[in-house]
Amino acid sequence: MQRQGTPPLFRRGPPAEVRLVVLVVLALALIIMDSQWRMLEPARRAISVALYPFQRAVMAPRDLVQQVNEWVNAANLIRSENEALQRQRIELAQVASHAAQLAAENSQLRRLLGVTDTVAQSAVVVEVMYEPTNAFTQRLVFNKGSKAGLAPGMPVIDEGGVVGQIVRVTPMTAEAALVTDEQVSIPVQLLRNGLRLIAFGGNSPGKMEVRYLAANADIKEGDTIVTSGVGGLFPAGLPVAKVTSVERDTASGFARAVCEPLAHPERYRHFLVLQVDVDRAESNRQEVDSGGSD
Repeated sequence: MQRQGTPPLFRRGPPAEVRLVVLVVLALALIIMDSQWRMLEPARRAISVALYPFQRAVMAPRDLVQQVNEWVNAANLIRSENEALQRQRIELAQVASHAAQLAAENSQLRRLLGVTDTVAQSAVVVEVMYEPTNAFTQRLVFNKGSKAGLAPGMPVIDEGGVVGQIVRVTPMTAEAALVTDEQVSIPVQLLRNGLRLIAFGGNSPGKMEVRYLAANADIKEGDTIVTSGVGGLFPAGLPVAKVTSVERDTASGFARAVCEPLAHPERYRHFLVLQVDVDRAESNRQEVDSGGSD
């Protein structure tokens, strides 16, 4: 009878302790051999080459996520840099515009200071706060009033000539009517021949008129009119306007001249208010009126 062999499940090999010792000895031997003679370097390289595709496959999701994050961060960085550059460009444009405006205002203020040397009256520099929206009047509101010594009737000038006249004051503000306002009238004379006239605000926007002239009055296009000093409110010799056209009506015997103001209040923010003696001028006017009535 043939003897059956021992089933593999119940076969006994070397004890576990023996196998552990053998493996430890083998590991130490391999370590010593690799450290001394690098004998396992070819095997290590071959294993590294064989494992590289698996390493790349395992690391591919991580690399993809990193690349997407880099793209997103780069796009956000570019967007933020573009916004910063745009903001900086706008700020620089505003600074340049403000600097140009300040340079223009400084230039105008220097010209105004030069005007004060040509007039005997003391003057107050005022700045426009706003322009009232009124289709029937042409006014400017300044940032100084009676506390600064301003009073109704005082003339307003710039380097070009007469701008207007103060018509209303408060302690902190003053309102001036421009020379083109219909309520303003200025005693003037022709610079060429000294002919005395009265200039009024014109019916046309931005124009003045000299009315009630004799049809044969010696006035012509291109003449310059200046303040005559009559009445005491406007000092003599301030430029007012230039005659642009003369209309003569021989049937009625009168003529009318249309003039363009020499001052440009729409261009500037700062003006001079001449501190004339308004009360004295008013008393002189009343004396003249009473003398004429007598």
